[in-house]
Amino acid sequence: MAPHRRKSNAAELLSLRRRGVRDAGTLSRQNMRILRGVVLQDNRSFIKVWSKTSKSTITYENGKIYFENYQSCYSCVHSEPDVLYKLPKRSKLEKIEDALLCQSPLDKALASPSDQKPSLLALTANNWLYRLSAETGAELQRVYLSPHHKFRYLGWDVAQETFYVKSIQNKGTPLARQAGIDQNTLMHLAIFHVFPLQIVGIMEINKKVFGNGVTDVVLSQGVLAVSYSTKSVKLYSFEHIVNKYMTKKLALGEQSSFHGGKTVGEAPFGIPVNIHFKDCPPVLFEVSCSDNSVLIGGYPWHYICTPPHKKHKGTHHISSLNNSTLATNGIQDMNCCSLETDWISFHPDDSGRIIHVGPSTINVLKILSELNSGLPSKVVEDFSITTRGNNSAASQVSVTSSGRIVKRRFHQLDDDPEQETFRMVEYEDELDLLAVVVTDGEEGESRAKVRLHDNKSGALLRTVRLVEPWDETYRHELFFDKETIVHIEQKNSNFCCHVYKLQATRK
Repeated sequence: MAPHRRKSNAAELLSLRRRGVRDAGTLSRQNMRILRGVVLQDNRSFIKVWSKTSKSTITYENGKIYFENYQSCYSCVHSEPDVLYKLPKRSKLEKIEDALLCQSPLDKALASPSDQKPSLLALTANNWLYRLSAETGAELQRVYLSPHHKFRYLGWDVAQETFYVKSIQNKGTPLARQAGIDQNTLMHLAIFHVFPLQIVGIMEINKKVFGNGVTDVVLSQGVLAVSYSTKSVKLYSFEHIVNKYMTKKLALGEQSSFHGGKTVGEAPFGIPVNIHFKDCPPVLFEVSCSDNSVLIGGYPWHYICTPPHKKHKGTHHISSLNNSTLATNGIQDMNCCSLETDWISFHPDDSGRIIHVGPSTINVLKILSELNSGLPSKVVEDFSITTRGNNSAASQVSVTSSGRIVKRRFHQLDDDPEQETFRMVEYEDELDLLAVVVTDGEEGESRAKVRLHDNKSGALLRTVRLVEPWDETYRHELFFDKETIVHIEQKNSNFCCHVYKLQATRK
């Protein structure tokens, strides 16, 4: 007799899934397996159903397309995109500079029903941070940041359920230097918790604290990453910074004696700086790298960077975060000759693998490591995806109709428009598929197709051809979201959005 399995309600399953209990979320995974099977069926095809042009940037996020600086929103839920909402026209001072889509965890009960619903965090040119309903555009909350610092950028620290608002950099002027005005402040960073929206604090990034060479700052995975003009990156614990340097806890909408009795987050006073550095916090990790780019991930923790020496140009070094030991086979080099450089990243599926993309090859790598062995970890190939028939050596020689052998004087680029080339890779986490954009110039103009590969093995499962031409000289974005493919392209000062939907093929 089979053992009895106790039935669980939805809230309990969500709570179990959040805590990592094995069987939680089984129903959702089963539904996604069914949908994956439908997407890959031979009797269904992705059909272009909609296009729209714009003079301003077009953005896609989680089933929604935003036009006119987030002023209008289209939903992609139905067979064709339709208008979800349009916001009232804003002045230049109220223009939305940046935005983030925010979705609260389903298993976490929040005090206000509005906090539970998806929302759009929008930063305006006049330093207001708005929380708008993602479904209606209605204003749910607003926070005034500061009358003194010009905030411009938003960024996620997803793992910490935190986001930050970054100000523009203080470049300083010759007149200010002559007047003896302090030029050491580089920028300000405002950090918020979400679910619900709460201020953590505002800090000043000062050259006297972090050094004269500091050029930029981001917050990620619970660390403050500081870039330097000396081609190095230093990491600092954000938790340590808050515990040691925060002078006063603040609450939005409450009067604070620290703020002179003024209400925190209301105009015209905004939010005061409440994280003050008396000295430089301890450095968790430091690495020299070109372009101030370092990636951290894998199991156990590793980092990827390109050393700032000319001989290492075009290579990617994979090393242990614990002791900076270079992994065996840890230097990855595509040896490609192309206009577009290859790129490397930790795989977004949280498997700890690495994905390395070049014009004609995609390598998915994994890190092998034995705990307490004392031996360096090893990088091995999990699988590889290649374009068809890209043989640059053979293409250097051709034979005319008279039999004369002609040799080319110049080598063909690996991403030449005449041959099949990888342009981008997207990961669809719910279907566990890799969407690979490939272009070729077989028909006289570059065309693109989207190849769907199994994320575990790299096997090609189906191919979707895009109707519109793909001009490599312009900027492109492609999103694969379950049964929807969205292609956004920029041509000169115009933008265009193309939407494909999965439909049953008529016989």
